[in-house]
Amino acid sequence: MVRVQRRNRSRGQRGEGMIGCLLWAAVLIVAVVIAWEAVPVKVASASLYDYMEEVARFPGRKSEARIKKDLIKKAADLNIELEPKNVEVQKTRDRIKMKVTYTVPLEFPGYTYYWDFDQSIDRPIFIF
Repeated sequence: MVRVQRRNRSRGQRGEGMIGCLLWAAVLIVAVVIAWEAVPVKVASASLYDYMEEVARFPGRKSEARIKKDLIKKAADLNIELEPKNVEVQKTRDRIKMKVTYTVPLEFPGYTYYWDFDQSIDRPIFIF
């Protein structure tokens, strides 16, 4: 028995996969640029929120003004521009409420996206 091998000839298919490859490469580049700008901002935002939770858990004898000042300082350490008018702190005998709002501009080639953050915490104060 003689086997006949057929050759796969690619008629007219030369270069067809290149367009798809270029499109996926462009999408990948856009995703990397977005992640390069957005991930550090998200990490800083999460760190500020963690700090707010820590302060809410252990407020001690700090006054509202002192807590507000500490929040603004922590935000500055994280490269977040937080204005005093955008920080609200209410501390009563048994509750603490904090709210911060800020906008971080993300600069992309040819476009600026303004990412708004609105973080708030409302926790009871436990006295031992």
